[in-house]
Amino acid sequence: MKPERTLIIDLAGPDLSPTEARWLRNHPVGGVCLFARNITTPERTARLVADLRDALGRDVLIATDQEGGAVLRRLDVPQPPTPQGLGVLDDPEAAYRAGQIAARGLLELGINWNYAPSVDVNVDPLNPVIGERSFGADPARVAALGVAWARGSEDSGVLSAVKHFPGHGDTRVDSHLALPVVDKSRAALEAVEWVPFRAAVQAGLGSIMTAHILYPALDADRPATLSPALLTGLLRREWGFDGVIVTDAMDMKAVADRYPDGQGAGLALIAGADAVLVCGHGDANLHDVHARALHEALRNGTLTESRVAEAAARLDRALARFPGTPRPYTAGQRTDDGQAIDQWAQRMLTWHGGRVHLDPTRPVLLLAPAQPDVGGPYGNSLSGEALAEALREVFPRLAFAASDDLAVAQTALNAHPDVPVLLATTGRWGVPQSTRTLAEALALEARQALHVALWSPDAVQAVPLPAVVTHGFRPANLRALAAALSD
Repeated sequence: MKPERTLIIDLAGPDLSPTEARWLRNHPVGGVCLFARNITTPERTARLVADLRDALGRDVLIATDQEGGAVLRRLDVPQPPTPQGLGVLDDPEAAYRAGQIAARGLLELGINWNYAPSVDVNVDPLNPVIGERSFGADPARVAALGVAWARGSEDSGVLSAVKHFPGHGDTRVDSHLALPVVDKSRAALEAVEWVPFRAAVQAGLGSIMTAHILYPALDADRPATLSPALLTGLLRREWGFDGVIVTDAMDMKAVADRYPDGQGAGLALIAGADAVLVCGHGDANLHDVHARALHEALRNGTLTESRVAEAAARLDRALARFPGTPRPYTAGQRTDDGQAIDQWAQRMLTWHGGRVHLDPTRPVLLLAPAQPDVGGPYGNSLSGEALAEALREVFPRLAFAASDDLAVAQTALNAHPDVPVLLATTGRWGVPQSTRTLAEALALEARQALHVALWSPDAVQAVPLPAVVTHGFRPANLRALAAALSD
């Protein structure tokens, strides 16, 4: 059996190129991960999925990240809310249905593996990569909601992958960029980070994704993705997990910088992983590098045929359980799901300093970043003009100015005296200094001003204004915001 059978690769674009098809015919990978660049119209994406299976000559696991909220790859179907917002609701039934909604939009295209949900406990609010992707800071709540979400997905035909084992919630280092270290005792991890993962194992969920994080108390040398102590010793033997273990992407610098030339692929399999995720993001050479590294690991005896066969067998069992047969997402079901998402968005709104009412017939000034940065796992974000357009559905006299240009923002404030101001934070990585400066100036004035936190509720502490937190920037969140402001 070729060791590529354990690889999960990505593609360059929305169609399978002849070169990629030839490569797949020669490299029988275990699956393919799709990103936003691959998912276009339903017809085109369904054709891509079918072409992948044709090229491989068999059914295969097709994966993506349809977590909800900010991390969504398919946007033309009802969009599940942020896990953080579901944490505010604290309703396992809502979490279960959110997992169903995510699955329905994927299985319609033949996608049968969702790298979700994140069951990381959001221990550190300044964590740069988890935040709104977590159900919250309470381990029991994260466990209950995360397992419910994953069950909703799997009951609807899509394999879930709870992540990022053994916990990514207490680090200020993004593993896309460097190797995080969580220097906590086993007892501390058992009390917090491991609670949701143990619940996932006990619930019999189908797969778990690893974290590229070093936990010195358990393995002083290797990050969890490459650690036999964590994957085989803890997850397999102590906890009895027999589902699929999939790595986080091996191109992430936390692994790639320390184990170059694909070395991490064989080490991950030796440690106990079954699927090695390799994302070239357009660089197909990275797939070749990892395939060659696996063959070399077999030749030199560090990786055994039996370990490859065991990993491939687990992938086959998952595929048998979740075959990915496309299932129509009916118009009636979409309508029902969309209504549920709208209702959740209204219930998620969180006010600080009292509710604010604005007259829809009067002017209002919106100050927001022109375009916040996107990075890490995030595929898109909300521009200031897009936010303005959404709010103009209810506030037709709304004016917009970019808050990241203080001169432009101040000119707008001067041109609209005595007009209520909405100061928005829309980015993931902290509050810009320009926004802080504007907030301080507005706090000193007598005019009405409201901080609209569309992404991170932690931004409320940095902006000295009354605030409303939407727990998301998707259309349902913006509709809920506009309705609440005009109510």
